[in-house]
Amino acid sequence: MATLVLTVIGDDRSGLVSALSGVIADHGGSWERSQMARLAGKFAGIVLVAVPDDRVDGLRTALAPLGTEGLLDVTVESGGGGGADHTVGGTRLSLELVGADRPGIVREITQVLAAHHVSIEQLHTDTRPAPMSGDVLFEASATMVAPAALSIAELRDMLEELANELMVDIELTAD
Repeated sequence: MATLVLTVIGDDRSGLVSALSGVIADHGGSWERSQMARLAGKFAGIVLVAVPDDRVDGLRTALAPLGTEGLLDVTVESGGGGGADHTVGGTRLSLELVGADRPGIVREITQVLAAHHVSIEQLHTDTRPAPMSGDVLFEASATMVAPAALSIAELRDMLEELANELMVDIELTAD
């Protein structure tokens, strides 16, 4: 079985996932994992698909018309093999952040994480009105893996210092 990673984007409307899943199923593919969302009137996502080796080219060819029909632009990449994610060593971490929205929050936080070789497995962000003031709040939730040798206490201290500068609340926990 081959592993493919599909990225998809199109104008949001009903039937998009059905059209995509139909093409995958018609080629013997298995929809393994996905994350999809509606963003600014667009529907975007990423899908991990397992498909028999001898059906990969046919699936690639069959996905192209979804774009020409105005449904979804699909990009297909070969995966690293196997449907499961493998994390070698390290400490699993969760990060929760909330604070007044402003440009650069994600950049500032991820620079600290990257400098310490922390790998982000999932990142979810959103904005919403603050309950009392109506100001815009930024929220982020991340699942990460830190190198085994990294001091989680030191990373937490660095992130808390940055949180004070950014005026956001950050909670870092080891899973």
